[in-house]
Amino acid sequence: MEQHSEQPEQTGTADDQHYDVHEVEARWQQGWEDLQPFTADDAAVLSGEREKRYALTMFPYPSGDLHMGHAEVTALHDVIARYWRQRGYEVMNPMGWDSFGLPAENAAIRNDAHPADYTYGNIDTQFESFQKYAVSFDWTRRFNTSDPDYYRWTQWLFLRLREKGLAYRKNSPVNWCPNDQTVLANEQVVDGACERCGAEVTKRELTQWYFRTTAYAQELLDSLDDLQSTWSTKVVNAQRNWIGRSEGAHVDFVVAGREEPMTVYTTRPDTLFGATFMVVAADAALADELVTDARRPAFEAYREEVRRSTEIERQSTERPKTGVDLGVTATNPLTGAEIPVYAADYVLADYGTGAIMAVPGQDQRDWDFAQVFGLPVVRTVQPPEDWEGEAFTGDGPAINSANDDIDLSGLSVEDAKRTTIAFLEERGLGRGTVNFRLRDWLLSRQRYWGAPIPIIHCPVDGEVAVPDDQLPVTLPELRGADLKPKGVSPLGAATDWVDVECPTCGGPATRDTDTMDTFVDSSWYMFRYCSPHDDTRAFDSDLVNAWMPCDIYIGGDEHAVLHLLYARFFTKALRDLGLVDFDEPFAAYLSQGKVINNGRKMSKSLGNGVSLGGQLADYGVDAVRLTLVFASPPEDNIDWADVSPAGSLRFLQRAWRLAGDVTSEVGVDASAGDEALRKVTHRTVHEAAELVEGHRFNVMVARTMELVNAVRKAIDSGPGGADPAVREAVEAVAVLLSLVAPYTAEEMWARLGHEPSVANAGWPTVDEALLVEDSVTCVVQVKGKVRARLEVSPDVSDADLEAAALADPAVQKAIDGAPVRKVIVRAPKLVNIVV
Repeated sequence: MEQHSEQPEQTGTADDQHYDVHEVEARWQQGWEDLQPFTADDAAVLSGEREKRYALTMFPYPSGDLHMGHAEVTALHDVIARYWRQRGYEVMNPMGWDSFGLPAENAAIRNDAHPADYTYGNIDTQFESFQKYAVSFDWTRRFNTSDPDYYRWTQWLFLRLREKGLAYRKNSPVNWCPNDQTVLANEQVVDGACERCGAEVTKRELTQWYFRTTAYAQELLDSLDDLQSTWSTKVVNAQRNWIGRSEGAHVDFVVAGREEPMTVYTTRPDTLFGATFMVVAADAALADELVTDARRPAFEAYREEVRRSTEIERQSTERPKTGVDLGVTATNPLTGAEIPVYAADYVLADYGTGAIMAVPGQDQRDWDFAQVFGLPVVRTVQPPEDWEGEAFTGDGPAINSANDDIDLSGLSVEDAKRTTIAFLEERGLGRGTVNFRLRDWLLSRQRYWGAPIPIIHCPVDGEVAVPDDQLPVTLPELRGADLKPKGVSPLGAATDWVDVECPTCGGPATRDTDTMDTFVDSSWYMFRYCSPHDDTRAFDSDLVNAWMPCDIYIGGDEHAVLHLLYARFFTKALRDLGLVDFDEPFAAYLSQGKVINNGRKMSKSLGNGVSLGGQLADYGVDAVRLTLVFASPPEDNIDWADVSPAGSLRFLQRAWRLAGDVTSEVGVDASAGDEALRKVTHRTVHEAAELVEGHRFNVMVARTMELVNAVRKAIDSGPGGADPAVREAVEAVAVLLSLVAPYTAEEMWARLGHEPSVANAGWPTVDEALLVEDSVTCVVQVKGKVRARLEVSPDVSDADLEAAALADPAVQKAIDGAPVRKVIVRAPKLVNIVV
């Protein structure tokens, strides 16, 4: 630990009896502004002088001031960042604002303000709040994604991805939010509703821009194996399920009167003998191509009905099956039978080819459809003898699956799959295929507040990229215009902005009027932090490769698929562009829970909202931060009704008073002090390091509280504040509290006679000899209640500990002659007696 031989003048510190949290906060905010203790040194990392740590938390939307969720995530995040700094690492801990997109734009519209004015006003407010909240951010790296200096490079990266074939434009059915009046990516639809506003999502046919995320589907899936030890299981599984790899076959069906066969994807090619009809998604282009003139009126009426339904409704097993016969037949390639083709709502246009072979014997939705339309059922897998169900989806021997060229009879499902695929490939009737649930990322938005797509549409040259030297394509201000969502981009009305010359032929052309999804901005911001003010490139690759991947990333599970998947895609694409040399952006990911109140999500309508500003005014920053960190493990929810910031404040005042009780000199040799207290101190510091690294921050706080109690007891019962062991312990408390309660820690450090800042104190050195325990306290429980505490040897055997527990008078009294059924021994700390 850093030591100083001279005590500086204690100007402006709180007096010995009164700790004014707000006066202390104001003074140290200025002190940190002067000292700049959290500015990361790129040179130290590039040269290898110090080992790096990149701590990143998800940056906020500036749609209002900070709330309890921001307070929780940044308090947890700061424990790690400050701990790494105390351990001697060069730490980069940046912050900025995700300032484009729907959250900021909708908030501005609700407040009858221009998005730029409202957004940047909120950024200023949040910046002041973050400074007050004392998170150790390196503010020299601050930027906003709505700054032209930033989105210039968002547009540049879009063009590089387009050159690689990873950005393209196509016409297809898209998710449409009727409330926000814009398209949504699949990942932004949750249970059939817009993840932003909750409105039910419908389908529209539009020409839109996409990123080809499917090009990396297999790698995105495989790389999760490397992340599963450092990311939460919940998040890894969410990504696996969303990517959704399945193995099956593409099978070609000859359609009567059509040259091109109809190809379907199936995960069960072994059931092909049981395909008695086919179903095409009603909103797929294929259905429109196949329908006969006679059936077209009925088909088009049905298609309009389907488009008013959500995907969740369409896939519900409880939904009655509906459809329309398209008037054509297809030939089953194994049976030779002519089978009818229907359009229906339970098949989705963007799954596989948008068409399925229907096997009612082995699929319940096909069974239900077959019952409604009177279609035949052929079982291809033998159900158990006692089977009383309808479609059988389990394993079993193949039945009714043979012709003159192939016989699957008796084969298991897996063997029948392999045999069928080999036969189809040999005869040119199909091929084995891997399919993914993941779809390409739809990035166009029909809204104003976003990065303009840097494409010009020319009637001669088609889609033309805006030249790099003309970037950024800046947003027109459109002040006074009605920016409320109307289904088309408001940029289309800015004719002076839209109408341009084609960069290729010089003729009249128009800009693309859609803007990019805000998740494009946040898919690469972690790279920009490494060289945030470089105006010659998106980022300095040398610095990015030195600092990244991020060593910790903290955020909520609501982004388990959306943001994290997109950021991973961008990283792999930038690697293949030669801009970075690593595969994943975040080496470790920590999910934080939510702050709720009385068991429910905080909401104005429920009347259970908690004002962060009010809590800070009542109890101070440190008490709120300590409460949030101490309340639970990071991943669990915190119910504000169950915690006590007032209790946290009282604890901090007790810790602060300890520093005033120390009377020994700075630098005194602690080895001459009370050995028992020294053991507690060194054990606490040792355990605190393990607990922080294991993300058990709440237990680390508990150990710090125990140390404060031990110091108070030593001061009150021993030689008082003159004992060198007391100084050592209080200095350790100050460093431990600096991770959670920085204002109190700075005050303690100053009262102890040290130069600021405690953030640079360094982690206390642990004497391994003091970690050896002479004895430990064993808790003895009878019927679940603590009845005795025994001081025993750390290496006591189970048998000896059981005997000692049963012989204890208090335990004997609690047993009261009842027969002992079981004794559970967890030497050396627990004995549980069941009577």
